[in-house]
Amino acid sequence: MKLLQATSLTKKFQNKIAVDNINLTINKGDFVVFLGPNGAGKSTTINMLTGIIQPTSGQIEFDEKTTINREYRNKIGVVFQSSVLDANLSVKDNIMTRAKMYNKPTQIQLLINKFNLESIWKQKYGSLSGGQRRRVDIARALVNNPELLFLDEPSTGLDIQTRTAIWDVLNQLRHDTGLTIILTTHYLEEAQTADYVYIIDQGKIIAEDTVSKLQKQYTKNILTLYYQNGESKELTVNDKNQAIKILSDNSQAISDFEYRPGTMNDVFMNLTGKEIR
Repeated sequence: MKLLQATSLTKKFQNKIAVDNINLTINKGDFVVFLGPNGAGKSTTINMLTGIIQPTSGQIEFDEKTTINREYRNKIGVVFQSSVLDANLSVKDNIMTRAKMYNKPTQIQLLINKFNLESIWKQKYGSLSGGQRRRVDIARALVNNPELLFLDEPSTGLDIQTRTAIWDVLNQLRHDTGLTIILTTHYLEEAQTADYVYIIDQGKIIAEDTVSKLQKQYTKNILTLYYQNGESKELTVNDKNQAIKILSDNSQAISDFEYRPGTMNDVFMNLTGKEIR
């Protein structure tokens, strides 16, 4: 079921086109990822979809509502790259201030429990570690029970334990409530479980599809055979079944092997290049 659709979305800043005539369809309950190099237009796209900035041209509809509609804003939650919370207020005050903006906020105690906020509930937001702040940011974005959650590079700079804990909570919320998530990220492993991926470069969508189809189209699976005589051979294979057959056929001659399937890292590099930007 379609939840959000953007048609011919374009954003110009003076003479620069930041987002160039892109089309997006987000289905209810999906986990959708925007990938792209720095400056590709991902954050500008997110800012238009959340109503922070208006497109130069094009249309955005969410459940038949536009971004300037208050009901639209009430149905979304946003976690920005840089926090918008007040550093001088406590975690409690930051979250409760937002809760008072809505007629039917979520049960705050549930957020406290899910994001393990009890021990920092009365601390000033500005005194928290990066991982603690991110947990608060996401909890605050969920106060209004949004149907759609935007996450703009939410895990940048976080350790693997914190990232894992945050995604455990978000995946559970998706399972329990049907929450739809749009993510931009530089951690491509976070895209591996996406339902759909848009790859953006220079303001355009250069590829879009499911993870498995993108990997099939833009990557190769590599099987490396190590022979008992000390030689090695690298082969390109279609899938693991072909790899297994090759291993079986060569079992008497090889001493070891490595099999590396194509990943979203490979998709990204093959489509956008290896140059530093």
